[in-house]
Amino acid sequence: MLGLVKLRLFFMSNAIAKASITVGTLNWYYREVQPENGSEKPPVVLLHGVPAQSYTWRGVMPELAAAGLRAIAPDWLGYGFSDKPDRRDFDYTPAAYQQALADLLAAWEIERFSLVVQGFLGSVGLQYAFSHPQQIERLVVLNAPLNIEARLPWKMQQWGIPFVGDMLTQDPLLMDRTLEGGSGFVIADEDLDVYRRPFLQTSATGRSLVATVQNLQLKPTMTAIATGWQSWQTPTLLIWGLGDPWLEFEAAENLAAAHTHIELARLPDAKHYPQEHWSEEISKLLTQFLRRSI
Repeated sequence: MLGLVKLRLFFMSNAIAKASITVGTLNWYYREVQPENGSEKPPVVLLHGVPAQSYTWRGVMPELAAAGLRAIAPDWLGYGFSDKPDRRDFDYTPAAYQQALADLLAAWEIERFSLVVQGFLGSVGLQYAFSHPQQIERLVVLNAPLNIEARLPWKMQQWGIPFVGDMLTQDPLLMDRTLEGGSGFVIADEDLDVYRRPFLQTSATGRSLVATVQNLQLKPTMTAIATGWQSWQTPTLLIWGLGDPWLEFEAAENLAAAHTHIELARLPDAKHYPQEHWSEEISKLLTQFLRRSI
């Protein structure tokens, strides 16, 4: 049972609606855009990576709406402005995140959709897609772990070390260092303010980040994902920042070469968070891929 579902719309900004929805006992925060003239295409669900939030899609979502696509991006539980539950109520494992995503989609009454994932939490999105292929219209992956060679960077591994991680993740400037370090470019202060705000509001934000890293289970997760690619037949687009300091381009290149239904788009100057600085290029690639007939 999902329990009581409550929906509350906050306000509009640059055509992006900000809202919250309570599923069971947990509150999700999300951003959404609607096309002016409607669309027959399924909605697009965009999932952020570690340690970001749905704000990372701010440059992409309006362009999807302009192309006639509904787009919706949640803050994962433990991130952004969604609830940060105690581990006794949510154990932050891949299985827990997949079930939470399933419950959220049911609350939204979304049965079929195109999925866009990015970063190390993109592994959860990929697992969900492989477990629910009948729901996925098309899949897009931006700089996410793809095979068993993927490893968390040392910067993120430290967040899971007892006591050390507890201290590191209470510093709001962690967002500046991680997002700018991974993207390779300066992020505007007004944008960093949004990313820092959850850390300034509650210490539970840092504790949730520690719990995620400690329970990500990347090795068995990537083994399952490597198996999942073998039977995956849904049209898929890999958009890859070639300068990613944490994930090898070779994994994306080999995957695309091995499957005729997987396309690969290269962003030569982008790195781990390509949507932060290359949203215009990514938006064009997304709309072309999601709208065309395959």
